[in-house]
Amino acid sequence: MGSPRAPRRGAAVPSNEFWRTKSLEAMTSEEWESLCDGCGRCCLIKLEDEDTGEVHHTDIGCTLLDGIGCRCRDYAHRQKRVPDCVRLTPEAVRTIPWLPPTCAYRLVRDGEPLFDWHPLVSGRASSVHEAGISVRGRLSGNEEEFLDEEYPERIVDWPGLLPDEE
Repeated sequence: MGSPRAPRRGAAVPSNEFWRTKSLEAMTSEEWESLCDGCGRCCLIKLEDEDTGEVHHTDIGCTLLDGIGCRCRDYAHRQKRVPDCVRLTPEAVRTIPWLPPTCAYRLVRDGEPLFDWHPLVSGRASSVHEAGISVRGRLSGNEEEFLDEEYPERIVDWPGLLPDEE
């Protein structure tokens, strides 16, 4: 897989640039879902420091995260199967502090362009993996493979960093 390339934002973009012209609330369901680049970073187990409120990412995936495809194995029923699964909505995107800096929902929220490896820009779903953005090859396992007391040992910085910061 090689090291992540530094992202270039605003490279050649398809003509239907809805993410540049629509607010999160104005997007259709199809547009909303297509913002997800399939990196899987938001599906990593996170730990919150009770004293400071600081959120720490681990390299442990949710029980439903497919570490190769970097997608949910049961997206339609995820909230029934994983009760604390966070459903992204425009309101949630505006309040969740732990969305990765590469996340299209966060970028659109902040009026920033998508990276050139985003599938909406590149036209290829595989570009997120080729750029080294996804969790593919980075997971230590899924949550059922670890005891709760092992989670702190699995804290990593990369999910909260841009590729050129890793």
